[in-house]
Amino acid sequence: MAWLYQLFKDIPLRFTPFLSWIGELKQFSVLKADALAGLSVALVLIPQSMAYASLAGLPAQVGLYASFLPVIIAAVLGSSRHLATGPVAVVSLMSAAALQGVLGSNPDPTTFIAYSAFLALIVGVIQLSLGLLRLGVLVDFLSHPVIVGFTNAAALIIASSQLSKLFGLKIPDLEHQYEVVWHTIKSLGHSHWPTVAMAGFSLFTLLVLRRYAPKLPNILITVVIATVLAMLTGYEEMGGKVVGKIAAGLPELSIPSISAHHLVQLIASGLVIALVGFVEAISIAKSIAAQTRHPLSANQELVGQGLANMVSGIFQGYAVSGSFSRTAVNYASKARTGFSSVVTGLLVALTLLFFVDWLYHLPQATLAAVIMIAVLGLIKFEPLRHAWKVTYHDGIVGIVTFITTLVVAPHLEYGIMAGVLLSLGLFLYRTMSPHFAEVSRHPDGSLRDINRHNLVSSETVGIYRFDGDLYFANSGYLEGKLLNSVAQKPKMKVLVLDMESVDQVDSTGEEMLIRVADRLKGLGIEFYLARVKMPVCKAFQRSGLTAHIGEERFFRERTEAVCHAKEVLGDAIDITPILFYTQPKTA
Repeated sequence: MAWLYQLFKDIPLRFTPFLSWIGELKQFSVLKADALAGLSVALVLIPQSMAYASLAGLPAQVGLYASFLPVIIAAVLGSSRHLATGPVAVVSLMSAAALQGVLGSNPDPTTFIAYSAFLALIVGVIQLSLGLLRLGVLVDFLSHPVIVGFTNAAALIIASSQLSKLFGLKIPDLEHQYEVVWHTIKSLGHSHWPTVAMAGFSLFTLLVLRRYAPKLPNILITVVIATVLAMLTGYEEMGGKVVGKIAAGLPELSIPSISAHHLVQLIASGLVIALVGFVEAISIAKSIAAQTRHPLSANQELVGQGLANMVSGIFQGYAVSGSFSRTAVNYASKARTGFSSVVTGLLVALTLLFFVDWLYHLPQATLAAVIMIAVLGLIKFEPLRHAWKVTYHDGIVGIVTFITTLVVAPHLEYGIMAGVLLSLGLFLYRTMSPHFAEVSRHPDGSLRDINRHNLVSSETVGIYRFDGDLYFANSGYLEGKLLNSVAQKPKMKVLVLDMESVDQVDSTGEEMLIRVADRLKGLGIEFYLARVKMPVCKAFQRSGLTAHIGEERFFRERTEAVCHAKEVLGDAIDITPILFYTQPKTA
């Protein structure tokens, strides 16, 4: 009940996080810094949003719609002061892939736009619900190796999906992305050379500006030059594809409608996009917050991102998330509060009202080049190597996620699901057999593993350490280890189980301890439990295990347990190797 009370108490606070920084705007220096930062981000966002809309299979104006109100809502209702929300590459690809699976390869454009908006609405509802219910911890099921493997694969898929646009090729709709790549390679001899020239020029300009003038808005400059060049050379008349006519004006409120039989598929895809998109957003937000030392709440970010997606859905946009590149620009431009993103959104609105006609001649090949350069930064294999060094299980998860995502594309959700299931499976595998060891006195005075340190143990007393939680998957393992230890010591009179590392015990583990206690009692062996943590001890009291074994058989320290056994059994047991270091006998 306390959790439920706190939940309802926090709801009003979830919709007013901007109160923490809005007062700072009274300072002209803060207002100026935010305005300049907002302008810098807008110069990147406007051309990027059109490129990512193309990646999502949508008209350019849909990308601009998703860059207006959603950007403002996420900034005002999120906890990060610097996170720049809007269209991003991975979410755009996942949105297109999800709808391709629902609508097929050649859907009606109007239907595709409506379904993209409805998918954004679903993503928003899921994220908002998780945030209000304080369930942001669910994103932890997407482990770092899963995200790294998926992101690398998605980056390669995104890059390969733009090849046909760079070479001016018309590729038939194929089931898998690797088939598309192979068909593109075979068709290179039929490339449209004006398109190749424009793509090459755009890539060259982007790379040169990024290398030699990193502080300049390289994407905007490239887009402007390419647009002017296309207009002066008659690029469209030569067969080159351009953005074309963009409807001027702000997006209108419109609730998208879909066929009811598609709802379940969209909800499943929306859940995956909601989690992946939020992981992308919170990752960059945490990175910036660590440098600025501003507070960050995962649940509050879910609320902000959720409402941003909902607004995007009902104002003719599509799914959005936090952007790595634009957040970096926002931070580097010395933004002080979320007002910088408000400025960005308003500048996008001005573009929609007054400047869309200037974008008619923007080459599609240039937008493809923008996407190609943007996703290069997502390809990072070093984290996979690092994960392998930490534990090869994590390396396997990352590699399997990477390969699966590439193979099943465009059904990207299967790659994520494979990674999550493998992560959980390997976790269970690791915890099914935790470290189990008999301990005895070490020269430094501590009790340590007798096998690792070649220590002498008592033939009549055994102290055993179990390093892990005790639950259904490993209770049989511990039971077998304890009974085998008894079999290996025919003279054993006392068995002490050290439970210091056990944080949780489920009903299966508790039942196993009762069986072991009864079995040892039948063999005439005293069974003691040492260093049981308070939560576990209370659980034993509630279940009746404490009463069954006997409260007098619980001890705070292991040596306390063996000394008590000595008082009870006297010379029948030898506790010398446990109390004092004993030199091993040499052969």
